[in-house]
Amino acid sequence: MNQPQHTPASWLSHAAFYQVFPASFADSDNDGIGDIQGITEHLDYIQELGCNALWINPCFASPFRDAGYDISDYTRVAERYGTNEDLENLFAAAHARGMHVLLDLVPGHTSNEHPWFIASGQDKPNLYTDRYIWTDTWISGGDGLPFIGGEMPRNGAYIVNFFAFQPALNYGFAHPSRPWQNAALSDPAINTCDAMLDVMRFWLSRGADGFRVDMADSLVKGDDAGKPATIATWQYMFGQIRGEFPQAAFVAEWGRPEESLQAGFDMDFYLDWRWDGVPNGYNLLLRNTDTPLVHDGDKSYFNADSGASIRPFLAEYEPRLREAERAHGYFNLITCNHDTARVAPRLSPREIKLAYATMLLMPGVPFIYYGDEIGMRYRDLPTHEGAYTRTGSRTPMQWDASVNAGFSGASANALYLPVDGAKDAPTVADQMDDGDSLWHTVHAALQTRHATPAFHPDAAFETLFAADDKRSFVFKRSAEGVSAIVAVNPGRETEIIELPAGDGSDARTITLEVGEPALDGTTLTLPPQSFAVLQ
Repeated sequence: MNQPQHTPASWLSHAAFYQVFPASFADSDNDGIGDIQGITEHLDYIQELGCNALWINPCFASPFRDAGYDISDYTRVAERYGTNEDLENLFAAAHARGMHVLLDLVPGHTSNEHPWFIASGQDKPNLYTDRYIWTDTWISGGDGLPFIGGEMPRNGAYIVNFFAFQPALNYGFAHPSRPWQNAALSDPAINTCDAMLDVMRFWLSRGADGFRVDMADSLVKGDDAGKPATIATWQYMFGQIRGEFPQAAFVAEWGRPEESLQAGFDMDFYLDWRWDGVPNGYNLLLRNTDTPLVHDGDKSYFNADSGASIRPFLAEYEPRLREAERAHGYFNLITCNHDTARVAPRLSPREIKLAYATMLLMPGVPFIYYGDEIGMRYRDLPTHEGAYTRTGSRTPMQWDASVNAGFSGASANALYLPVDGAKDAPTVADQMDDGDSLWHTVHAALQTRHATPAFHPDAAFETLFAADDKRSFVFKRSAEGVSAIVAVNPGRETEIIELPAGDGSDARTITLEVGEPALDGTTLTLPPQSFAVLQ
C-alpha cells in the first residue's frame, strides 16, 4: 500500500472526540431545535467529560428532508442553527479551551434546491452544466444507477444518491460507457473537486479544524474493487488543500483504512456493517442482532449472555488496524453515531460500562456520540426528516430533571423530537452525582487514556489473551517505554488469566476497575462482568 501524502495533524495524537447532532443537543433560544449557541454553552461540559474535540453533524442551509445531509448552501449556517458568526464564535470558544472542531462535509451530493443544481438543470449550457451527472436525453435510463427524469428543463435525467432530492455531484466514472459519462479526473470531474475544495477553504479559513467526510468512498461511479479512481480523486484534492492547511484533520466515513489512508485521510471510522445478517467486526462487538431493542438472541460480544468469544472480532479488526499502522494513520472506534441504533436499552448499563471502557482504551482516536456517556436509549419512533429507523438515535440530550430534560424551554410539541419521558431516563445531572454511573466510567477511561502514552492513538496494540471457549479479552498497549494492560470479562462466569511473565507484569497494580477484579502476581482473576486496567 502506498504511504499517505500527509502526516496526521499533531493534535490528533491527544484527541478524544464528542459527536454532536446539532438539532438535538442544546436549544439556546427555546424554539425546540438545538443550535450552535447551545453547543458553545456546553463546551465546558464536553471538556469535563474528557473530550477535547468535536464533530458536528451538518449544520448548513438545507430543506432538511434528510436532516441536513441535503445541503442547499455549503457556506451558510442553517437559520434554525444560527449564523455563520455563531459558528465562528464556536470555533473561537473551543480553541480558547484547547479544543478542536470538525464539521461534516457531504461531497457526494447536494439538495435539489442548491443553486448549482438549479443552474445545472437549465436547458442552456452554463458554468454548472457538468456539476452533476445527467443522462443525454429525457428518455435515457441511468445505466444501472438510480435516476430522476422530467423534473427540470434540461433534456436529460439526473443521477441520484440515496433519496430523489439528492442529485449526485459529478466526480466522473471509473469506466465511462455512455456519451454522458465523464471519466474520473476529467475536466468536469476536476471542476467538481475544485468546487468542493473551495468549500473546505471557506470553513478552514474561518477556524474549522477539519472535516468528517460523509460517504467518502462513493464519489466516483462504477469504481473497481479497492476504489482506485476514488482514491486518486481524493489524492488530487488533498494535494491542493494540505499545503494550505497542514494542521487540518480529515476523517473518512469509509470503513477500510487500507483504502482511505492511501487516499490521504488521517483517520477512518470502523463502521457498523451488517449486510444480510452477516456482521463485521464492529457489529460483532455491540450490535450482532437484527432486533435493536431486544437483549435475548443478541450475539454481541458485550452482551453478558451471548457466549461470544472476542476472536471473531479480532480476526476482522487486527488486519485493518495493521494497515492503518503501516500507513501512519488511525482506525477509530465509535460508541455509536447518528446512523446507528444506540446500544441501550438492549444492553444493560453494566454491559455498556464494560464496552465503552474497553473501546476507549483501544488504538485510534475515540468518538463518543452525544448522550452515550449516560446510556441514552434508542427509541422506536416515527421517521422524522428522512431518518426512518435512525430517528430513535437522534432524540434530545437529557441534561437534568427540568422541563424537556433541560434540552429546551419550548413546549413539548415544538421539540425537534420527543424527549425520553420515562421515569428512569438517565440524565447528565443524575449520573454526575452518582459516582458509580456510566458517566463516571467513561470519564475515568478518558482520563486514563490522556494520562499515559500507552493509551495514545498510535501506541502499540498486542493481544495477550483471547480464546474460542472463553469470554475474556486481555490486551497490552505500549509506547515510549511505558505499557499498560486492559482486561475485560463480559460473561457470567469468573475467569482466571495467567499474564505472561516479564515486562513488569508481576509489578503491576489495578488502576481502573469495574466489578472487583483481583491481581496476584501474574494471576488475574476476572469475576463476572468485570474490567481492569493494570499499570
